[in-house]
Amino acid sequence: MAAPTKSSNGGARSGSAWLAVLVGLLSLAALPAAILATRWSEAYELIDSAAAIPVAIVLGVASILIARRARARGQRTLAGVRGTRVAGFGRALGVVSLLLGITGAMAIGVFLILSAVD
Repeated sequence: MAAPTKSSNGGARSGSAWLAVLVGLLSLAALPAAILATRWSEAYELIDSAAAIPVAIVLGVASILIARRARARGQRTLAGVRGTRVAGFGRALGVVSLLLGITGAMAIGVFLILSAVD
């Protein structure tokens, strides 16, 4: 053959695996970006960065679900879809972000309880 075909180029690439990584990176960046924004702004305090906690949690869960779809797609095909490792990395980013979001939510909860007691 003069030109490579879809079956001769090593399998299809998984765009959803890279999307999982992108969403995972965005979810990891949500909390630090909110904290930095409160440091640069005179109008907001550190407690205001808690608004980014649900964003980080939702994006983390989205990253996990997108990575799951990418890995399932790769396992369904006979030739395999490249990017299963990338999907695993996206899943790991999503899990870390989800755990950071849950930790942030617990920290805000403790802060609010201690503020109410004091």
